[in-house]
Amino acid sequence: MAGGLRLEVLPDLGGPSLLLAFEGWNDAGEAASGAVRYLADALAGAPLGTIDPEPFYDFTVQRPTVRLDAAGVRRIEWPDYAFRYAVVPGRCELVTGVGAEPHLAWRNFCDEVVELGRRVRARRVVLLGAFLADVLYSRPVRVTGFASDGLLPPELGIQGTGYEGPTGIVGVLASRLLEEGFLTASLWAGLPHYIGVSPNPRGTLALVQKTCQLLDLPIDQQPLERDAAEFEARVSQLVASDPALAEYVRELKKREFAQ
Repeated sequence: MAGGLRLEVLPDLGGPSLLLAFEGWNDAGEAASGAVRYLADALAGAPLGTIDPEPFYDFTVQRPTVRLDAAGVRRIEWPDYAFRYAVVPGRCELVTGVGAEPHLAWRNFCDEVVELGRRVRARRVVLLGAFLADVLYSRPVRVTGFASDGLLPPELGIQGTGYEGPTGIVGVLASRLLEEGFLTASLWAGLPHYIGVSPNPRGTLALVQKTCQLLDLPIDQQPLERDAAEFEARVSQLVASDPALAEYVRELKKREFAQ
């Protein structure tokens, strides 16, 4: 039963979109969590609330941190899952959620998110994720996913996924939201497994672009586009300087052209 949701305010929203991501297993290159944070910042999102971390996190895995405030007093900052909201009059309403993937009690955690969706009267929910794959770093980042019938228009170019296997909280939560009757989409960016660099702004950009198209968000993407271009240039230099990596990329290209 829900009970850990802590809302600072309850704004009068008319049916916002709910956009969620989780750090960790579901978040290769920090692409998904980075996309949600970028969008929340771009829309000047205000704090909405959190989910109490105590039942859901193993603090020996996701440790709290100690900080000194302006007066030099030591403060403990606990890991949590935090929500923000933003309203662009006449255009969009968005509630975002981002934080670490919970370690415990996933079904109860899903209860809290469902409760949040109901309390803000969410009209649709979009979950973002990113995974490592055998893909060329220089190609446009491919976004795959699934959604409620009719939620993903064909012009978005989202390739369907038939994935079966281990899943994270994003997969579990998407299933639960669909069962509860929420219009739900899950979008995933595929990133090259042989480039162990994080954050990966190319993955973040791909998810931001698809999310803005889907939710009609008025976002300036130019800062992220510059970061993505600089990142690709650095990766190109890295590949060129490593003979083994360069050979692996050449083999990937051959395989792609042979398909």
